[in-house]
Amino acid sequence: MRDPYEVLGVSKNAGEAEIKKAFRSLAKKHHPDTKGGDKAAQKRFQEISAAYDILGDKDKRAKFDAGQIDAGGNPRGFDPRAHGFEGGPFGQRGSGPGDFHFTWTNQGGPHAAQAEGFRPEDLFADLLGGLGGRGRGRAQPAQGQDFVIQTMVSFEEAASGGTRRVVLPNGEQIDVKIPPGLKDGQQIRLKGRGGAGRAGGPPGDVMIQVTVAPHPYFARDGRDVKVDLPVTLKEAVLGAKVPVRTLSGTVSLSVPPGSNSGTVLRLKGKGMPAHAGEPAGDLYARVVVTLPDQPDAELRKFAQEWPAAYDPRTKLG
Repeated sequence: MRDPYEVLGVSKNAGEAEIKKAFRSLAKKHHPDTKGGDKAAQKRFQEISAAYDILGDKDKRAKFDAGQIDAGGNPRGFDPRAHGFEGGPFGQRGSGPGDFHFTWTNQGGPHAAQAEGFRPEDLFADLLGGLGGRGRGRAQPAQGQDFVIQTMVSFEEAASGGTRRVVLPNGEQIDVKIPPGLKDGQQIRLKGRGGAGRAGGPPGDVMIQVTVAPHPYFARDGRDVKVDLPVTLKEAVLGAKVPVRTLSGTVSLSVPPGSNSGTVLRLKGKGMPAHAGEPAGDLYARVVVTLPDQPDAELRKFAQEWPAAYDPRTKLG
């Protein structure tokens, strides 16, 4: 038998995923059911399968690389014909031109044929399913492919909910309901809207991975919302009612006299709206004392004449 690396067309440094991919591709291409029982195709398919029996199993591959077994999976110096074996690890027994079948044998122990969770019968189910169920075996029902889709919603949409149209990998357009209070990175699962099942299996699902776009003013903390509230020096010193933007509209908020930057004021129930048994969050407005953008002569004159008999830096120690 030829070198299994040569048969699968991979290098000796190939990883498990590369070997598995090469095997699947070649097995589907050369499966006898696609060749009308051609003898050469049968032989080629048997060779491919035998090569994967060696390279798809960690222990067998290590033994082959170390020269302990040959390309047929037998100890060096072992003659399978002298012991009544034919056809390598698949044990082909041909009684006539139309007789073609494989029997998987575990030469490496009870788990040898399940290298890294891969079972040959899974491949054959794939192959036969793709060939319309021809051949001696029947494809086993398998769930269809799951689709994962990325989408982005605004901060307001995440808060209040809505509907977003997305395009599936198969080209279908569907409207996805965005639940109120959606969190950044949250997934929305649409049961049964993925790829079609195989051999009567159920369809897959669609997972919508949602990213919430950042907001220029609001920041989220669980069910609560935080916002900076700019106030004038006069409003901070004397106190005032100032407008505050919330998710549900603008409301009036009382700023107490003598409010410093960093003072936090709470608006109950003005955070994320109530949903699915969870109460509404609160909005926390952090006071930021702000000077005018343009120079103000009167404010400058006031500051020059004001004694400012206090040192705000004493709190720093």
